[in-house]
Order: sequence, then structure tokens, then C-alpha cells
Amino acid sequence: MTTGGTGRAGTVRDGAGRTAAAARVAAVLAGLLAGCAAPASPSARTSPSAAPSPTPPEVLCTRLVVHWAREVLGSGTYGDYQSMGLSNGQYEILRSVVDEARVEHKRRGPDAADESIRREARTGCAAWYRSGGPGAGAWR
Repeated sequence: MTTGGTGRAGTVRDGAGRTAAAARVAAVLAGLLAGCAAPASPSARTSPSAAPSPTPPEVLCTRLVVHWAREVLGSGTYGDYQSMGLSNGQYEILRSVVDEARVEHKRRGPDAADESIRREARTGCAAWYRSGGPGAGAWR
């Protein structure tokens, strides 16, 4: 093996016997490691208050129930609660919300039904999580 020129076909070596590919890998690693260093300025650092706060479970429940209530009201059919990503308790809330929304849709139209969905989902999820949420039963 030689210290300059080429070794295997197509492999270019520098004077110290390193391949060009190894030099590129070293350069990339050096760049990545430099990115792990402390930020250069205080403005580049993130403060703890900049981190997003977790969404409360009753809000997530409400979003899920509202989404699926609109889907069910539009299609007229329910899916399996697990395929919807709902717990059994959330599914029970969904069924109640859809029942109420159907009444409102017949009585006052689609806008009233949508308002009913949002209101009933929020109320049902808040009550469910106030009383323990999914941890309250075997499969709730």
C-alpha cells in the first residue's frame, strides 16, 4: 500500500493515507459535535417558559369527541371505539353527544347541531375527567 495516490480502484488517499470519504465523515462529525455545544448568545437559548405546556386530558377528549361526532353525524354510522382512538368512556360521551346533535339538527339545523356537539362534548369530557377519567374502571 502507498501513502499517496490511489489504493483500490477509485479510492483517493491524501498524503497521510486517509481516504477522502473518511475525511468527509470526520468533517460531518465535527460539525455535529459543534452543534451540541452551548449556544453562543443568551437569545439563542430557550427558556423554560418557551416550552409548550401539555394539553389537559379533558381538552384532548373534547377534540376527539367533537371530531368523531361530526363524522358520525355526517355519515350516520359509528365505528369501533378503538379504531377511533377513543376509550370506552369517551365513546359513551360520543354516543350521547351525537344523540343530542341529531335532535338539534332536526329541530334547528346544522349550525345548532354543531354548536350542540361542541357544548356537549366539552361538558361530558370535563365531567368524565373530574370523576377520574380512564383510570376509573377496567376499560374506561
